[in-house]
Amino acid sequence: MPNLQDLRRRVRAVKNMRQITRAMKMVSAARLRRAQERVIAARPYTIKMMQILGGLARRAPEYRHPLLTVRERNIEEEGEERSLAVLITADRGLCGAFNTNLIKAAQEFLRGHADEQVELVLVGRKGRDFFRRRPVKIRREYVGVTGTGKVSFFDAAEIARELIADFTAEENPFDHVYLIYNEFKSALQQRVVVEPLLPIGRIEPTPDEQEPGEALVEYLYEQPPDEIFGILLPKLVETQLFRALLESVASEMGARMTAMDSASKNANEVIDRLTLNMNRVRQAAITREIIEVVSGAQAL
Repeated sequence: MPNLQDLRRRVRAVKNMRQITRAMKMVSAARLRRAQERVIAARPYTIKMMQILGGLARRAPEYRHPLLTVRERNIEEEGEERSLAVLITADRGLCGAFNTNLIKAAQEFLRGHADEQVELVLVGRKGRDFFRRRPVKIRREYVGVTGTGKVSFFDAAEIARELIADFTAEENPFDHVYLIYNEFKSALQQRVVVEPLLPIGRIEPTPDEQEPGEALVEYLYEQPPDEIFGILLPKLVETQLFRALLESVASEMGARMTAMDSASKNANEVIDRLTLNMNRVRQAAITREIIEVVSGAQAL
């Protein structure tokens, strides 16, 4: 059994850790509120852009754009299909299974596309550190994009432009681009999403994305479809990537707040258990001293 000094030292250490976890929980809760507001504000913009482009696509069904092109590669002549997966993880840990679930989803994606040439674009330090030690081809890395809890649209636009360049390259382009990230549901629930980003195969919202009771509005366009598509389709890719980054930040803050709350509760249980053991050791020491005093008095 440890002595009284060791138990006091352990109680003091656990109390210090509990103070840190409580502070991190409060910081994550404050950042979660702001991140959740940004996610809720970004979703209608993406949905409305998809509605407008969907109406335009119905007016010009014969129009073709590089971002809408679905390539059919001849494996015997052109080789295997090439896919690019964008994995969005956190820059820091202490957020429960947030990064672990994303890395597992990325590994499952790699196993499911073993017959293709797959390269990774890693956003976040945790995903980069993990796949650097694995035999996986990494095309680009981005660290610090989501580390402060604030995502800049200019960073998302820069990443999106490089993805578009990879997809539309004249020599050896990628056939598919996928996003792997955590979608924010609530502070207690995040859902790992693996969705295609390029080619843009669906530019109309699903029924659950459309606002309830909203009537279908037809717009009049002055510019021809090629001019509108040429501007708005890259913007749609940038907006989708920006929304994925916002979802990831909100999910990270929710996961960290939940993990720190659980850690604080566990610290309280450890402190109570150590305090009980400490009281028992102290009581045993006092009893032993009383017995020694009584025994000494009887001997005299």
